[in-house]
Amino acid sequence: MFLGIDLGTGSCKALLLNHDGAIVAEASQAYPVKAPRPGWAESDPLDWWQAVGKAVRAAVGKQAPAVRAIGLSGQMHGVVLADAEGNPLYPAILWADGRSGAELTALHQLSEAQQQRLANPLVVGMAAPSLLWLKQHRPALYQAARWALQPKDWLRLRLTGEVGSEPSDASGTLLYDLLADRWAWDILEALELRPGLLPPLGPSAQVAGTLKPEAARHLGLPAGIPVAAGAADTAAALLGSGLPVGEAQLTVGTGAQITVLLTKPKIDPTLRTHLYRAALPGQWYAMAAMQNAGLALEWVRAVLGLSWAQAYREAEAVSPGSEGLTFLPYLTGERTPHLDPLARGVWAGLGRHHRRGHLMRAALEGVAFGLRAGLEALGEAIPPHSPLRLAGGGTAHPFWRQLLADVLKRPLQGVPVRSASALGAALLGALSQGLNPQGPQPPAEPAIWPQASYEEGYTRFKQLYAGLAGWFGAK
Repeated sequence: MFLGIDLGTGSCKALLLNHDGAIVAEASQAYPVKAPRPGWAESDPLDWWQAVGKAVRAAVGKQAPAVRAIGLSGQMHGVVLADAEGNPLYPAILWADGRSGAELTALHQLSEAQQQRLANPLVVGMAAPSLLWLKQHRPALYQAARWALQPKDWLRLRLTGEVGSEPSDASGTLLYDLLADRWAWDILEALELRPGLLPPLGPSAQVAGTLKPEAARHLGLPAGIPVAAGAADTAAALLGSGLPVGEAQLTVGTGAQITVLLTKPKIDPTLRTHLYRAALPGQWYAMAAMQNAGLALEWVRAVLGLSWAQAYREAEAVSPGSEGLTFLPYLTGERTPHLDPLARGVWAGLGRHHRRGHLMRAALEGVAFGLRAGLEALGEAIPPHSPLRLAGGGTAHPFWRQLLADVLKRPLQGVPVRSASALGAALLGALSQGLNPQGPQPPAEPAIWPQASYEEGYTRFKQLYAGLAGWFGAK
């Protein structure tokens, strides 16, 4: 059997896969994301470590002796500053963190050719600006650190004692030359960052170490199990969901991503959308990345004092368009298409007739409008009117799925895989042993076809952001 471990933003998932490709067991364990200051997003890596132990023990149980290999997946862009043994020196700075806005100036001063080789928008939350912030504001820790690691690479160091990374995570750091397929050493020099902080790179499906005795005891597994290098969570999810080359997928979780798998790298000349390495050799994926999906909806639900069942029920009772109410979901700024770390959330158009159901529906519509703006930013990378595959834990409710299809104006085909990133991680573990489990695929879910029109609401949404964009940055 093969174990996949996915280190997500708010929880760890563990998945056990047998040699026939069937999922035997799954488990998850949550941990907190902390905001010690407005706009910050941190986690304690030791919270991750405790959660991984609990999730793996719950998923594996008595089948521990049958685990043949482990694969890893993890949230992208974060930075764990660690010593040589992997002990964290500072809380992990996450992808949703906005503290490094001032540090983007150094990245914008790179030449146009250098920026194009990075192949991605210059935004906060990625490793390069976060490292520049640490160098400026925590200089003693920056100098004392041996490694600056992506979350799943920090986990692998704890599991195996071996340090390393791989292209799918490295390409999301703004420190990776996507065309040359290596760390961008000249950009590190230009930014005056220590090149020795970055780990060596290897293929995602390559064995990167074996499970240490201490880590094995923590996970309830035998020592010596091979651990594959693994992949970034989105790359792992594309592998786990079986996305064919040329097709597009919408994944909704804390954030949201619209991705299309490519066999040739095509850099967005405007650098509004992303281009990353995929988990398998010879593949890349273009992506629109929206920070505020489940993150914004969960905040609204909690503020309104609703259970999720109540939230959907009351929102569904309101007519499309929320009777003139519009919601901007940008609680943490936004990446695609605005590249605006200063954007914030807004309800506009409030009247005395509005109730909490209107507020909830407007929030759902606002998140969907944000996804449509991201879809449109991908342009020709996705053929017009082609279906989107739909994945992620944030798309389970039928009302929400229908609303997404309506706003995006595309049929949605549900992916019958609940934990695609963890499954992709398990598959990478199998591939590291020369095996490729191809079990019977679950039956495809019925397509969801667009029904209602939201053009007026979408126009209001775009006008609202355009009108407030300058105000967000005002002091």
